[in-house]
Amino acid sequence: MRARWKDIKTTNMAALKTPETLKAAIWHHFGFRSNKENELDKSKAICKACQMEVKYCGNTTNLRNHMMRHHQDIISKPATGPQQMTLKQTLQLPTNSARSVKITEAIAGFICKDMRPYSVVENVGFRRLMKVMEPNYVIVSRKHLSEEVIPNMYQTVKDGVMCKLKTAERVGITSDTWTSVATESYMSVTAHYIDELWNLVSYVLQTTEVQTDHRSVSLVEMLTKAMEEWGLLSKDPAIVTDNAANMIRAVEITGLTHVGCFAHIINLASQAGLKLPNVARLLGRVRHIAKFFHRSTMATRILKEKQKLLQLNAHKLKIDVVTRWNSALEMLERFLEQQPAISAALLSPDVRRNEKDLCSLKEEDITDAEDVVRALKPMKTATQVMSEEKCPTLSVIAPLHALLLKEMTSLPEDSRVVKDTKDEIKKNLSTRIASAIDPRFKALPFLNEEERDRTFSRLQTEAVCGMEEDAYNQDAVADEVDGVEEEVEPQPPAPKQFKQSSALESLLGEAYRPQQEVGPQKTKAAEAEDEIKRYRAGRPAGLQDNPLIWWRENEKEYPLLARMAKRYLCVPGTSVTSERVFSTAGDIITAKRSCLTPGHVNELLFLQKNLSISE
Repeated sequence: MRARWKDIKTTNMAALKTPETLKAAIWHHFGFRSNKENELDKSKAICKACQMEVKYCGNTTNLRNHMMRHHQDIISKPATGPQQMTLKQTLQLPTNSARSVKITEAIAGFICKDMRPYSVVENVGFRRLMKVMEPNYVIVSRKHLSEEVIPNMYQTVKDGVMCKLKTAERVGITSDTWTSVATESYMSVTAHYIDELWNLVSYVLQTTEVQTDHRSVSLVEMLTKAMEEWGLLSKDPAIVTDNAANMIRAVEITGLTHVGCFAHIINLASQAGLKLPNVARLLGRVRHIAKFFHRSTMATRILKEKQKLLQLNAHKLKIDVVTRWNSALEMLERFLEQQPAISAALLSPDVRRNEKDLCSLKEEDITDAEDVVRALKPMKTATQVMSEEKCPTLSVIAPLHALLLKEMTSLPEDSRVVKDTKDEIKKNLSTRIASAIDPRFKALPFLNEEERDRTFSRLQTEAVCGMEEDAYNQDAVADEVDGVEEEVEPQPPAPKQFKQSSALESLLGEAYRPQQEVGPQKTKAAEAEDEIKRYRAGRPAGLQDNPLIWWRENEKEYPLLARMAKRYLCVPGTSVTSERVFSTAGDIITAKRSCLTPGHVNELLFLQKNLSISE
């Protein structure tokens, strides 16, 4: 039977023919059958190895794919010719072909956006995926990726970001320092501006290694170098940092405008309230119970049974993190939500048998926990508002600050724990123009009448300065043009164009021609004052409205104030954006990639945040 099959296969192969004009190496493994008229059927090529019919459309793509997928053992064998190349090599896409370059760029984008290590291209699963998707592609090496592809991509994106920053009216900068898992210190710098369409745009500019200690002098040098490299010193940058003394001093030395991170102030104030002895003791009891349910599978099972019986959500208890004050709030909220199920579970005989000393909170403890949650809720909401990336936050600081001070005022009915918490937070909470230029807060209800007038008077002064600066720049350009002497050939005078007029116009035109109104020209200060009056008289925007959309629609109505809006609303009220780089960096600089050079860290973080990939 085997001999018969061999004869049939040999006969079939002998019947296959390949025209002499088809000289590609792939045709050693394919041929065409002849029909009854002895004409070759070129619609299907027959594989000599497996007799499978492969559709032939005038090119060898289908034939190549067939050999790569089904006959790797054949194409890997050396050819007998003088070139000694494998057929597999002849099937590979040239590395400089458009298709190959596009795939390589896509892999680089995948690594940057999804924070994968360079070594992903060496992983078995990835190589198998690429083999199925594009068998002829030569997978790029990690060395070529890290030394050529990604640096080139970084430079291209950087050039684009620099061009866009040149169009900014003003740039807000956020900066902060952090330490990687490899115990290397870095400083990240991000930029924010409002573009011509009134969109708030943010870019991570650079992440630089801090090679010395975090002294103010070294931070100043790094900040100044970053400003110069990105051409931002001419953009009157305002720098937002946390309230660490070294960062504040560093910005002061540069002479640039400094804005303290309001989210950091909220964090410090809230932590001060949580460190009060009574509050800390309450948190300790709740934490102890939550940890017990986390480590005991039996207690967790009983808790789930009680949750189902009491028709409560099957949520796990939360444990706070020392560095995040809001995690303490979340721990208390979850405990109060599940308190009936927790009490029932702790009374279970199985739990009591193993944890005799563990008991639920007393009634007064539950009341204190509810009061602490109520006191901290406004702080959590304020933090969420300040962490918004697509809407201005500097203008929100003054209204939020006034509201939090009001919320933290002790009330007669407050318990001792709540009163102490509020007083401590209020003590630690201790820019109005940004709020005035925000159409949502322009009424400035948190200020008295004198303070409001003073704020808008300062705004008027800045608007006039802006007008005078524009006039000066226009005069400078005109002088520059006048100073250029060019040889111009004399041109013949242009022919006079006579306007055909009626007989009545020719007789009475001079007497009845409309007179242009010539009134006293307004001073720049009067123009600014008039515009501010109209702006203040208008109805404020709703709190749910985006102030940038409002300014986009009203820019022509208030051109002077619109310019001020772009200058102030681009400045963040928090350095949260820079701090978010830390979490991204933590994903990039894992233990597996802790050997990344500072240059690679900078490139990967920059591209992860700034590289635009269309889906």
